[in-house]
Amino acid sequence: MTQQQLVVSFSSSSSPLLAMVSTPNQSTNNKPPPTPLSKYSKSIPFLRRPPNLDGTTYAGDVGFDPFNFSSSSPEQLVYYREAEMKHSRLAMLAAAGWPISELLDKKLAGWLDMDSVLGSDDRVPSILNGGMDNISPIWWGFCLGLAAAIDLRGIQNSRYSNEENNDKVYQPGDYGFDPLGLYPDDLQGQQRIQLAEIKHGRLAMIAITAFAFQEYVSKVGIVDETAHSSSSLPERVWRMTLS
Repeated sequence: MTQQQLVVSFSSSSSPLLAMVSTPNQSTNNKPPPTPLSKYSKSIPFLRRPPNLDGTTYAGDVGFDPFNFSSSSPEQLVYYREAEMKHSRLAMLAAAGWPISELLDKKLAGWLDMDSVLGSDDRVPSILNGGMDNISPIWWGFCLGLAAAIDLRGIQNSRYSNEENNDKVYQPGDYGFDPLGLYPDDLQGQQRIQLAEIKHGRLAMIAITAFAFQEYVSKVGIVDETAHSSSSLPERVWRMTLS
């Protein structure tokens, strides 16, 4: 037997053994197949799930889109999400600032020797309550300038972030602003924070709308119309803040 015949014979006879050594164990390395997406919305089970809402890309996505806004395009959906995040954060600030202003505005105005912007019934200025002309134009200019800067930054992020960082998908509303370092480093923690923020933001948008209509209809400030409504409630809360 020649040397070439010996090599061929050895290779052919040992190929099953080599295959057993080199082939990984299929039973241990196979991952379970991903759960297929439901055809119907989790929030409205009798409606079909919008095709661009997969339940994983965006926190808080439960397939709720009765007006089918998300069906336009994935790119447009990013802008919608960006707008939702901006309104959510603004609503959370407003939901906290509305009752605080009714509690503290007159006190602070007295200390600073300024006129209070609250009405005679202790309601804050709003489109429905009136009194918007009592706010300083300088403050309106500051708010508009800040809103424009944030909006331009959001547009820049959504358009160019994915091009600069190919390994990182841009999340709408992510401005990298975390001065206290509260944003977790692990993926699970980040998803938890994102979900908590969007839930609180959506609730705040509902709350601030309810504040406006409630005061317009009842003609009473929301602080005075709480479950513990009494004329001494603002004073009790005020004393608590100073203690």
